[in-house]
Amino acid sequence: MFLVNKSIKNRLRYFIELSYKGKEYHGWQNQPNAISVQEVVEKALSTLLRETIAIVGAGRTDAGVHAKQMFAHFDTNTEFIAEDLMYKLNSFLPKDIAIHAIFEVANDAHARFDALSRSYIYRISLTKDVFDYKYSYKFSLPLDVEAMNKACKVLFDYKNFKCFSRSNTDVKTYNCDIMEATWRKEHNTLIFSITANRFLRNMVRAIVGTMIEIGLGKITIEQFHEIIKSQDRTNAGASVPGHALYLTKIEYPNHIKR
Repeated sequence: MFLVNKSIKNRLRYFIELSYKGKEYHGWQNQPNAISVQEVVEKALSTLLRETIAIVGAGRTDAGVHAKQMFAHFDTNTEFIAEDLMYKLNSFLPKDIAIHAIFEVANDAHARFDALSRSYIYRISLTKDVFDYKYSYKFSLPLDVEAMNKACKVLFDYKNFKCFSRSNTDVKTYNCDIMEATWRKEHNTLIFSITANRFLRNMVRAIVGTMIEIGLGKITIEQFHEIIKSQDRTNAGASVPGHALYLTKIEYPNHIKR
């Protein structure tokens, strides 16, 4: 039995590491009239631990976006064997959500606020692929990848990325520290990789959409500078579809585990 003691003295905090395909979900965060990854995991944990469990994710992925690595934290009064609970959860959850680890952390550890960095990739398929169309964005026009990589270097010159943020977003700051941004080609797929301490809503998809315009020769590097300086979303390119975006890695301080 994975439940050890139903009434431990102190409420404990745990981190949970998971991955999911976003196709069937309206993003990570709970929605009033749509299914979310958070809702499905909370229901599974609440059922298995026999108490109401609320989880806090490291971030919010939009509808259709995937996560190869996501973390969330939850508090519980129930003592359990982590490996057994992980096995039970994986049996209980649908096939498109997988639990990879559960571990105890300090009571003040926070999945969102303690994250040092987050990494995403965006996949563009340059040919028609019947096995991959659900997980990459098909784009057949030729792109100047060298120009797109020059645009990546421009991102390091700025902190405020309001021009790539969804309108009417309730945030205190539009500043982000971008640590990595690059395009690479693998066979018939273009892959955009980006790492930052935080991301604004819709930010990666808007950056990719704008860089496609650069790759097509419709926007120059000089204009890209001006777009960022403008802090105006209407000046940037259209957002690309969410189904080709993946949250791939979240970094935490080494001391996060107990």
